[in-house]
Amino acid sequence: MNQATSTSEGAAAVAPSGRSTGTGTPTTLLLLRHGETLLTPQKRISGSGGTDLGLSQAGRRQARAAADLLAARGGVRAVVTSPLRRCRETAHTVAARLGLTPGIEPDLREADFGAWEGLTFAQVRERHPDDLAAWLASPEAPPTGGGEPLESVAGRVSAVRDRLLAQHTGQTVLVVSHVVPLRTLLRLALGAPPESLFRMELAAASLSAVAYRADGGASVQLLNDTRHLATGDSRPTHLT
Repeated sequence: MNQATSTSEGAAAVAPSGRSTGTGTPTTLLLLRHGETLLTPQKRISGSGGTDLGLSQAGRRQARAAADLLAARGGVRAVVTSPLRRCRETAHTVAARLGLTPGIEPDLREADFGAWEGLTFAQVRERHPDDLAAWLASPEAPPTGGGEPLESVAGRVSAVRDRLLAQHTGQTVLVVSHVVPLRTLLRLALGAPPESLFRMELAAASLSAVAYRADGGASVQLLNDTRHLATGDSRPTHLT
């Protein structure tokens, strides 16, 4: 998906939080992917086991554009971020505009891709075809060289989600993270199977949103919105 995709309720995700179907004010998680790094245009895999790169010049512009959008939107009560530098830099840029201090959530870090770190998907397919096929087929399969299975990512990300919902009931929280954790949150909200993880596009500095009702229901209200990136810096990528 190269364009922003939303339900008919998508407009609610970029306006101050209102009420959803069901009773009570929902708790909304705004999901912001970090801005670009130098590896992003090269479409190289960048997880938690490789070099901890910061934002590129383009990524810093993207973070400022996201900050402008969220400051105009209003209503964000807390910001949490992955500990990796590219997310911390994005989160600090946005949080400064919102007058908030971002909290670090270690379990929002990207997956560790083991021996695949720094490679393109084409290179992984050429060098580790069997391991890649297994990883695509099963959330229990790790990347080559002791990487982290997708099942493990889902476990830690869902724990963060549960903590945020308990601590910020009825509020809006900005979650700054990476492709796999954010896709996982969206997959879990949809009740979709693990393979759906590979059927979502989340561009650099894109915004998605999930509203969680008190009755346990969840609604994906926005997916891969990049309309705030007017400079054209957003490039569809996979795991960078």
